[in-house]
Amino acid sequence: MQGARANRRRGEVEAVIDGERRILCLTLGALAELETAFSVGDLNGLAERFSSGRLKAADMIRLIGAGLRGGGNLFSDDEVAAMSVDDGVVGYARIVGDLLAATFAGPGRDAAANP
Repeated sequence: MQGARANRRRGEVEAVIDGERRILCLTLGALAELETAFSVGDLNGLAERFSSGRLKAADMIRLIGAGLRGGGNLFSDDEVAAMSVDDGVVGYARIVGDLLAATFAGPGRDAAANP
């Protein structure tokens, strides 16, 4: 994604993963993938699951993987699991939080108020 910039209005976020700046986006296809992975019936089910604030490491891998694929980066969840980010688990949590906020809250809105 050399030269590309994240567009928050489209729900995109930018993150440095494995030393490379990448664009992540939970597109409609990525959200459908997550509905299946988390066995929820709809987007409200996804929002409820994520708003609990209790995510497993496997959940973060799925979210980041779906976001990467939605942003045009073709990585499997196994490849995502082997990637690294600055600040370790805190860095992963930051990426997931940014991605969920961009998807469910939209630009300029608080994700906690509107999951």
